[in-house]
Order: sequence, then structure tokens, then C-alpha cells
Amino acid sequence: MMQLTASMVVPFGRGGKSMSPCCALLLLVCILPTITTAFLPSQSSHSCLDASLNSRRCFPTKISLASEDESSTSTKSFDEKLFETDRLSKDKKAMDGMEQVATEEYAKLRTPWKWRIRKAVWDYMEKKDIAQFPRPVHHRIPNFVGADEAAENLATLPEFQSAAIVKVNPDTPQRQVRHLVLENGKTLLTPQPRLRTGFFSTLKHGTESIPSDVPIKALTSSKGAAKNGSPITLYESYTVDMVVVGSTAVCPTTGARVGKGEGFAELEWGILSEQGNLDASKVLVVTSVHDCQVFDGGAEEPWKSLMAQQEQEDNNNEEKDGTNSQTPFGTLTQHDVPVDIIVTPTRIIHVPDDTRLGKPSGVYWDLLSPQKLAQIRVLQELKKNTEEELGTKLPSGPDEVLPPTAERKQQVEEVEEEGLGEAQVDKGEEEVEEEGLGEGQEEAQKKYSS
Repeated sequence: MMQLTASMVVPFGRGGKSMSPCCALLLLVCILPTITTAFLPSQSSHSCLDASLNSRRCFPTKISLASEDESSTSTKSFDEKLFETDRLSKDKKAMDGMEQVATEEYAKLRTPWKWRIRKAVWDYMEKKDIAQFPRPVHHRIPNFVGADEAAENLATLPEFQSAAIVKVNPDTPQRQVRHLVLENGKTLLTPQPRLRTGFFSTLKHGTESIPSDVPIKALTSSKGAAKNGSPITLYESYTVDMVVVGSTAVCPTTGARVGKGEGFAELEWGILSEQGNLDASKVLVVTSVHDCQVFDGGAEEPWKSLMAQQEQEDNNNEEKDGTNSQTPFGTLTQHDVPVDIIVTPTRIIHVPDDTRLGKPSGVYWDLLSPQKLAQIRVLQELKKNTEEELGTKLPSGPDEVLPPTAERKQQVEEVEEEGLGEAQVDKGEEEVEEEGLGEGQEEAQKKYSS
């Protein structure tokens, strides 16, 4: 290695004077290669040192370019088909898990065969876009395409035209039925939703309490009925001439009806017949539904798949619940109310007298569970008063697992966000009120796109 001399590092100018800073700097630049060669290692060692130094340095430009290259490579290597297949597989696994939980819960209910029918019909109506707002139709009396046409067909029935007082359920698909009752000068009897705030309200258009200048449309929602109707108590005198109910599914042979699973139509029938406000042996029960909701023997969907499932269960010798290879409809409970007439958008079906099931009368206290009784104040009042009159305690039914209900809190918000018409918003408000929202139902179901 070259020895560094003093003359190399301490240069002097003329006359022994120190050089100016500028000259010193110039000289340093000239001799720098010599110094570098003297002090730094060989070429191979220099390369290693350079690599080591580079590993500790930050090169923003190079890193940025590397990131872009890596991003480009990542994008090109992304397999969209594989990703979608994996996503759908995981979604199906999650949905199957939820379905299994639901099936286990439904099995605890009194009539699991009804839940098999409900699920098949609800799923089919959503899949085929037969369902109408509010959606999804699961755990509701499903609104359907053609509901207004079915209502118009119902209004042609001679029994409807001669009826003075018609009881109609408060669900959305029967809103046009309520409209036609009022439009034809009849008295509409409609229950408070879930009987949670009272009993029934009566409405008659063109009277002192509801003048003819009040739009009928404003009376057919639950809010409109509560605002304009006259509430009645358990002990008022009147006679119901016809009962209209909503359904999820019906059998045209026996009149067996499946609702949404909460039993309010049966309870209302029981109270009215118990109090003498309808004659269970004479009053006609009519339902309006879509054609796909009418059992067809398994010729078309959703019944075809349901019957295949039924056959599989028969082959596996699974425990029976009244169903057989001919029908998915099992044994009705004692308080179930069958229908006399089924009205669809395309036809009117009269259930044959010789095959139609009989109707119940009165409240079957021994079938009424404590859970259901706790939900309905008017039933609590009726039971208490009856026990006082009889001087004895009435029986109570067995405990039961109450069925799930649809979550609806966000229905109106979703309608408003979508910018739908005022009529649709009215329907959204109506549905929230009619079906009732439990305190625990804080999360609304998402859009029905799944």
C-alpha cells in the first residue's frame, strides 16, 4: 500500500503561506484518485463492500419500480375463475351450515312438515321472482305478482258480494282485498298486528267517522286502520260474514293451509268464535295466493322437489308426522283453520265439501303455550275473565319454541334509498307495522340478491 506523505495532505503555497481554501479544494480533487487507490481494498473487495453498502441504502426510485413490476405480475397471475369458484364454495358451505342450524331449530317446532313446505315455497318464489315487496318473503305471508288480480277475482264471489262484515288479515298481499271491501260499502274488520296493541278495528267508508272524501288507500295500511278505524273490545256485538286469510301454501283437496308460522289467524278465529262473533260451521274462509302456492300433486315446482324429498324420507323410514307419499301436508293441529275457497290471479278453486277438513271453534287453552299467551294481551284478558266467570283455572298448553320472524327494521330505509315511489314507501311502512319488530331484531336482513 502506498504511504501517504505530508506534502500530499498539507500543501503550501508560495512563500510558505497557506493555500487558499479554493486552491486546497482543487488540489484535493486532483489527488483524490491516488488516495482512494491507496486506502481502499482490491477490486473484488470493493465489489463486496459496495454490495454491502447498497443493502443498507434506500433507493426510492428502484423500490417504486420494483413495486409496480410486482403489482403487474400479481395482477397477471390472479386467477379470477379460481377465486370465484373458491368464493362460491365457501359461501355454499356457510349457507349449508345455516340451513342445518335452521333445520335443527324447526325440528323442535310442533309441525316441522309445515316448515318444509314454507321453505320450499319461499325459496321458489324468490328464485323465480314471483315474490313482490317486501322481500325477502321468508317468514312472511308472501306478497306475490298478481296479488291485485287475485283480489279482483275474490270480489266476484257471490259470498263476498252478499257479505256485510268481512274480516281481512293485515298482510301486504291482501291490501287490495281490504280496499275492495271498503270500496263496495262493506265493513272491514282487521286485527291489530300480532294482536299486540289491541284486538280489532272496524272501518266503513262514507260514514260519519270516515267521510267519503277520505281516500280509501289511506285506510288499507295498518297505520291507516289504526288512525281512522274504530277499535272494538272483546265484548262487542257483531257478526262476521266472511274471513279472508293470507297463506304461504294451501291444499285444494282438504283446504289445509300453511301460514307464516305464528298462528295468529287461528287465534283470531278462536277468539271470534269463542265470543260468538262468528259461526264456525257457516262462515266461509277464503285465501288469495299465487298459483305456485297451491299444491298440485307434485307435477310442478316447488311441489315436485318437495314430493321427491318426501319420497326419500319414506324410503329411509324416517319418523312420520302425518305426511305420506301422496302429499307433503301432514296432520293439522286441532286449532288449525282450513279454507273453503282458494283464489289466485288465474282461477277460483272451491275445496270439495266431502274432502275439506272441519273447522275448529273456540280457543283451545290446552294447546296455547305459555310463550304464545305471554305475547298477546287480549288473550291474557280473555283467559283471566273466563277463569273468573267459571271459578276455575283454565289449562295451559305445553311449552313451545316460537318460530323465527322476518327482520324488517330497515325495509323503509332501503325503499327510500332506492328512490322508489311513494306507494312503495307506504307499503314498506305498512309491512314494518303489520308484521311487528321485536326488541331483539336490531339487524335487518340484507337485500334479497343472494
